Formats: sequence, C-alpha cells, structure tokens
Amino acid sequence: MPKNASILIVEDSPTLALTYREYLRPLGLPMEIAETGTDALRHIEAKLPSVILLDLMLPDMDGLDILKGLHAEKKDVRVIVITAHGSVKIAVEAMRVGATDFLLKPFAAERLVTTVKNALEIHRLAGLVERFSGGRAKKFDRFIGSSPAMQAVYRMIEDCAASKASVFIMGPSGTGKELCAESVHNQSPRKEKRFVALNCAAIPANLIESEIFGHKKGAFTGATADRDGAAVTADGGTLFLDEICEMPMDLQAKLLRFIQTGQVVPVGSNTPRNVNVRFVCATNRNPWEEVEAGRFREDLYYRLHVVPIHLPPLAERGNDVLLIAHHLLAQYAAEENKAFTKIDDAAEARLKAHSWPGNVRELGNVIHSAVVLNDGPVLTAPMLERLMGPARRLRAQAATHGMHDITAAAITPAPAAPALPTSADEIEPLAITERRIIERTIELLGGKVRTAAKKLEVNPSTLYRKLKEWEA
Repeated sequence: MPKNASILIVEDSPTLALTYREYLRPLGLPMEIAETGTDALRHIEAKLPSVILLDLMLPDMDGLDILKGLHAEKKDVRVIVITAHGSVKIAVEAMRVGATDFLLKPFAAERLVTTVKNALEIHRLAGLVERFSGGRAKKFDRFIGSSPAMQAVYRMIEDCAASKASVFIMGPSGTGKELCAESVHNQSPRKEKRFVALNCAAIPANLIESEIFGHKKGAFTGATADRDGAAVTADGGTLFLDEICEMPMDLQAKLLRFIQTGQVVPVGSNTPRNVNVRFVCATNRNPWEEVEAGRFREDLYYRLHVVPIHLPPLAERGNDVLLIAHHLLAQYAAEENKAFTKIDDAAEARLKAHSWPGNVRELGNVIHSAVVLNDGPVLTAPMLERLMGPARRLRAQAATHGMHDITAAAITPAPAAPALPTSADEIEPLAITERRIIERTIELLGGKVRTAAKKLEVNPSTLYRKLKEWEA
C-alpha cells in the first residue's frame, strides 16, 4: 500500500459505514467515517485523504456538490461514488466531475476492496512524478523527467526503498546511477544515517581495501593513524559501491564475507567489527557477462543483484531531454550570473535530434558550456551547434544485453576535433578546452573511461575525479 495513504467513508447509515470499514480493514490503512456532508468537509479540510467513498444521498447536502468542489479545487484525492439511487445519468455526471469509479448498493466485499485498491494505485502513480508545467521541470527526489521509462525507475525505487535487500543499478555512463542510489537511501528508513559513496574504479587497487574496511596505524606505508573505512562510516546507513565490476577479485572475496557476516576487519587488524549497512551497487557493464568472463564472482553477484534497477539512456527518454535542459539552463544561468531565461524552438529541436551518447552528463556539459560562452537571454540553436557538431541520430536501437550502451559503432561518424582559434574572440579558457577534449574522448569510446584514460595517457582516477567535479 502507498505510504501515508488514508480512506474517508462518507455514509449516512452507521451500519453500512461500519460494514465498509470492516471490508477494508485488511488493507491496514487509517480510516475515518463521516455521516453528513458537513462532517465530510470538516475531515477533508483537516487532512485530505487518498480515497473517499462518497454516498451521494446525504442528509444535509447532495454528494455531487462535494465531488464538484473537490474537482474545482483540483484536490489530489480519488473519489469512489456509492449510491443506491444509481442511474446512467448520475454515473455519467459523477465521472464528469471527477469521480474515479462508481458502485451501486449492494455490492460484495471483494468488489469494494478491488475498487479501493485500484483507486489507491491511481493515486500513488499520480503523485509519483510531478508533471512538467509552465516551462519548469518537476522532480522525483533529484531526478528530472516524466517519461514512461523513468516512471518505471521511480516505481522501482519506491518499492524497494523500505527493504533491506541489496540494490544493483545498471545503465550507461552519465545516466545518474549515483542519484538513483541516493534516492533509494533518501526514501528508506536509513535516511537519517549516512549515505557513503565509493567509486571502485577511481581508487588504486592497493588502497581500495583500506578505503572500504579502514586500517590500523602502521598497517602500510603512509598509515600514520587508525582510520575508519567507508563501511564503518556508513554504519546504520547505505554504502554505495559505484563501478563495482572494477573491484579486484581478491577484494571481492572479502566483500562477500562482509556481506555474509556483517563484520569488517580493518587492514592490519585481526579484530572484526560489526557493521550494519544496506548495499547499493552500480555498473555501466553487464554484470552477468562479467561473471561469465571470470572477472566478477558469481556468489557475490547473487548476493548483490537482488533488486536490479535499469536506468535508460537519455535517447530513450523522449521529451525528458527538454525538461532537463530547461532545469540546467536555469541552474547554470544563476551560477554564472547570466540572463538566460528560455530555449527557443530551433534549439529545442536541435536538443531532441541529438543521440546523447554521453547521456545526462553530456547534456549538462553542453548547456553549461553554452551558458558560459554566451549571454542570453534566449538559448538558440547556433549557440549549441559549435558545442554539439552536426546532428547525430541512432542508426539502430542499441541494446546490448539490456544495458543500452551506445557505442561509436551505433552512431554516424563523429566530426573532427574543432580547429584552433583563428581570432582572439574564439579563444576559450584552458579548463573548458580540457573538459571538451576529455568528454569528447569518452563519448567517442562509448563511455569507457579507462580506455579514454589510456588514449589520453593519464591515470583513470584523474578522469573519474574530473568527471565527479563537473557533475557536482
């Protein structure tokens, strides 16, 4: 049942009202009874219920008047009309002014329970995603978007948040896997405790054990004091292990033991310490392929892959690209003290035409760069063109074992790197040039950060650190 849901029974017959309450008691939801229209309005004013069972024939007013008032005020409530005086005309009128369903007395308990369950589900889904209106994007936690693909993600987050089960988040780079992990934590009973994120690919292999489990003074060169690891820091909360498939095999065995026993042993110590954390992991790879290739332990896979959540690439999210772009434009305009207030139609069409292999991270980079390099107040297509190059569309739906990776082979050939500036006006800050080169390299290599680091001849941890800074 939805969290904080409640039911109001508006029925002038005390016997029937109590009967309905008994029928619905197995739902385990708080219920109130109102015998008059006046009493019903008082209950609604005090606390708006999720579902109202409304008798149309009340002693002091017509139930349709209550329904019309709720409809006019656009109250977020589902109304099931119940009457012994049913007719097609009354049913049509009730549905026209906002009723969710219509029941004729007498009816079976099963019919009432099913109807109320359906109304509760409609109420839950209606509140799941705040809709786009007035040119502004509404949010689910820190996510933006109302596409069907993202609504499925939101529902998964809601359904698993209260559980203790491990969550495994999958999706291409730049789709917001850490945001998803934070959402799971923020809606869980652990939200008052710490959310600790650790990127397994950004930490050198010889230090990652210490980062997770901590170490004792003198355990290795540089260990000048005792230090708690991420597991102890997250005690009572959530431990998020990003890029889990990059974890060395020997450490996977120690992580498995930690999951099984709930105990950690700091590096350089023989004394275990009890720790209670909820595990959330993420990867941009197909984890089962990693198991089959011998790079990821099968037993660890089954321990962690309890609740899988797949984040869709931006190319599969329809108009979400515009919702996110409007939100980012307002955010970056405020940060950079620029006057941007809107995106014109041509620019919106340009944004929708792009395939976004770098997903939301790439979109954020493009919008931020456009804000930095221009003055506004309107974001136009020419402002985007120099940052995005010619429009690129997917040749075919990229769906590699459900991971939806968009690789260089799935898009038309990328344009050549921008030429050197030919005038003083074209010179841009070195930091912007560096960022464009790094993100473009990652994009061309299908989101493979380690491969990009090898091509650029830098340490992968350097790229992960920069990406983290740009995403913040």
